[in-house]
Amino acid sequence: MRRPPFSHQRLNILLPVRFLPTLLFTTLALALAGCGKSERPGAAMTSPPVEATQTRTGSLPLVERLSGTVRAENQVALYPEISGRIAEVLVDDGQTVTAGQPLVKLSDRTMIEQVRQAEAGLRIAEARLWQAQAAQDEVAAQERRIRSLSDRNLVTDVEKETLAAQLAAADADVALAEAGVEQAAATLAERQDALAKTVIRAPVAGVVGARDAEVGMQVTGSSRLFTIGNLDRVLVRIIVTDVMLNYIKVGMPVLVYTENTVSRSLPLEGTISRISPFLNQVSRSTEAEIELENSSRRLQPGMFVPVDILYGQSRQATLVPTSALFTDTNTGREGVYLAAEAPGAVDAGGLSQPIAMSFTPVNIIARGASEVAVGEIPPGAWIVTLGQNLLATGRSTARIRPVEWAHVMKLQDMQREALLAEIIRPSAEANQQ
Repeated sequence: MRRPPFSHQRLNILLPVRFLPTLLFTTLALALAGCGKSERPGAAMTSPPVEATQTRTGSLPLVERLSGTVRAENQVALYPEISGRIAEVLVDDGQTVTAGQPLVKLSDRTMIEQVRQAEAGLRIAEARLWQAQAAQDEVAAQERRIRSLSDRNLVTDVEKETLAAQLAAADADVALAEAGVEQAAATLAERQDALAKTVIRAPVAGVVGARDAEVGMQVTGSSRLFTIGNLDRVLVRIIVTDVMLNYIKVGMPVLVYTENTVSRSLPLEGTISRISPFLNQVSRSTEAEIELENSSRRLQPGMFVPVDILYGQSRQATLVPTSALFTDTNTGREGVYLAAEAPGAVDAGGLSQPIAMSFTPVNIIARGASEVAVGEIPPGAWIVTLGQNLLATGRSTARIRPVEWAHVMKLQDMQREALLAEIIRPSAEANQQ
């Protein structure tokens, strides 16, 4: 199946460097300039220092970035089945419970009295049944005696008819008494069930949270008391559109990012567990679920997390670091600053002689977490990864500090404060020498 073209809307993985303000770039550029003491006076204004690295060839995973909502496994909200006043709360937030464990007790004085009344009603119904059965036995004995006399023609037809009517009435009384017993037994079972419901138990094993139950509170069937779920396993639910269903399938690998992720290289890994086949008629979308182990509790129910779905590989293309991308403010085109030649020899500060630079718009084929695939830049070309804003002012040359690909990746993963410290510290040391 032909995959849809990759677009900016499909994935928006922007690393911290992309968001650095102009002031930060200027500070970094000045720090770079501080290392080039051997440069002629006034040359820094013409050829600012920049960092650059070489492009390389490769392919990137095709990624669909979506937002997901975290739910605990077997997450349920707990409501009372009967109305009443809370007499005792047996658990608190964060407590682990087992299935069937008591959580809340409602006042049961009224329920206990109703059970006693139902037990008495059952005993009365059983006594009436015994009474009806005794009357039935008496009429049955008379019927046997009349039948014996009838064989000898000693009873009249009127006596026979009268006895048959009495026997039918006795049978009816027994049936009525039996129904009364069944009714009384059902009432007792109902009252006993209501009494049992005064103790609210955990329907599943898990961790208790979102406690709203307090002693003395009057609750009804719509009063939420707790939320319970298994936090050791969670579900991440994402919304998938009808177009995405053409290339997103069950079993595809996913990466789930969290706020406490140490770096972009340490997401939670999983797969799409299931996709609902029924789409919403208005939004034309459906829900997909990702099951994840969560023994470290990095994910909490209710969290809103970025999810990357890896649904294939891009074609072979030139790869550039994400930080090399720069948007021309005049045209709005996204591109890179390309060096006309390799930097060659560098001075004591690690900077080359001035080299001609040009802004080259690029067509992005695919975006990765820290790299993008482009089609216009040849492999092995030198591109600026830090200091593009100094060239955007109209300068046509720059002094290049060659850096390794790994160095660029490291900077892209660093936070702003750490990045400043990384660049300014060696510059300050060089100025002191």
